[in-house]
Amino acid sequence: MATVLERPVSDPQERPDGISEAEWATRVDLAAFYRISAIYDYDDFLYTHVTARVPGPDAHFLINPFGLAFDEITASSLVKVDLDGNVIGGEGEYGINYAGYVIHSAIHAARPDAHWIAHFHTRDGMGASAHKEGLLPLSQRALYIIPRLGYHDYEGVALNLDERERLVADLGDKQFLLLRNHGTLALGRTPGEAWAAIYQLEEACSAQVAALAGGRDHVLLAPAEAQEEALRQIAEQPAAARAAQGRKPHHQLAWEAVLRRVNRDLPGYDV
Repeated sequence: MATVLERPVSDPQERPDGISEAEWATRVDLAAFYRISAIYDYDDFLYTHVTARVPGPDAHFLINPFGLAFDEITASSLVKVDLDGNVIGGEGEYGINYAGYVIHSAIHAARPDAHWIAHFHTRDGMGASAHKEGLLPLSQRALYIIPRLGYHDYEGVALNLDERERLVADLGDKQFLLLRNHGTLALGRTPGEAWAAIYQLEEACSAQVAALAGGRDHVLLAPAEAQEEALRQIAEQPAAARAAQGRKPHHQLAWEAVLRRVNRDLPGYDV
């Protein structure tokens, strides 16, 4: 499936030599994704990752250079790698984080719909990932995530390539993943889908951490009827999308809003 672009392709005059228009547009969006993640405090200094599949026939994806903070990343500084971890286009000043390569390459290889993958180590995301019961139906966000959420048990820092098989099996066909004792992960076909997904997961985790701050005994779970209604609405989403034909999907609206904020607060990513 071809990548769906949610922004105009950049002027070819602005592109470095040897980079296609489609790849440059993906680079610009990915750099913006890193910067909006920094604005929302979803970054972890140098240690988490957002990746995007490069449009075209080659199985290449873009990842952050290991040495730049999220608010420093630009379209041209992103590193292109193949599924074997080889850097495409020559070595730059920075390499890549190997654990990030292991996790993201596994999902890019196994899931054709995973054009964009976000993986974070936020305080609340790690907190919820360490909860024995996982993500609880405590908030509206959680209700719509839980049916599409997988879990992957912690195996230490992801440096072993054989962990990729177990990671992919635990993700299955789901859009969200809690990496136990580790953090959050969400994917999408477009930057807007991936951003909306990881934002909703992070905020659901934050709501849970806040609700459990006073203990588990008196926490109010969503009624069973509400949980069943959320399942029904998820199942009917394709029909709802058809009914909304002619209007932009919410994740595209969200991404356009994200780009406006990045352009206001952290411009300069598109170079």
